[in-house]
Amino acid sequence: MSITKESKTGLIADFRTHETDTGSPEVQIAILTRRIEHLTEHFKTHAKDHHSRQGLLKMVGKRRRLLDYLKRKNFTRYQDILGKLGLRK
Repeated sequence: MSITKESKTGLIADFRTHETDTGSPEVQIAILTRRIEHLTEHFKTHAKDHHSRQGLLKMVGKRRRLLDYLKRKNFTRYQDILGKLGLRK
């Protein structure tokens, strides 16, 4: 199962840059990170689920591209999102 509507709304509220923001890089990275964490837990019990693993790899690549974009455009926002999500870089 994917993330619930309530947790997604909470993520948007925590990472948005202004009141009506739902699609900034920070919000997208936070949502992808939560989905990646969920799938990582899924693979601990379902090691042979290769179709979901392919989706996980696509999500990791998309998050990486968004982080690279944010790093190029605004380095302080990039550092803030890494600190908030606990991503190593």
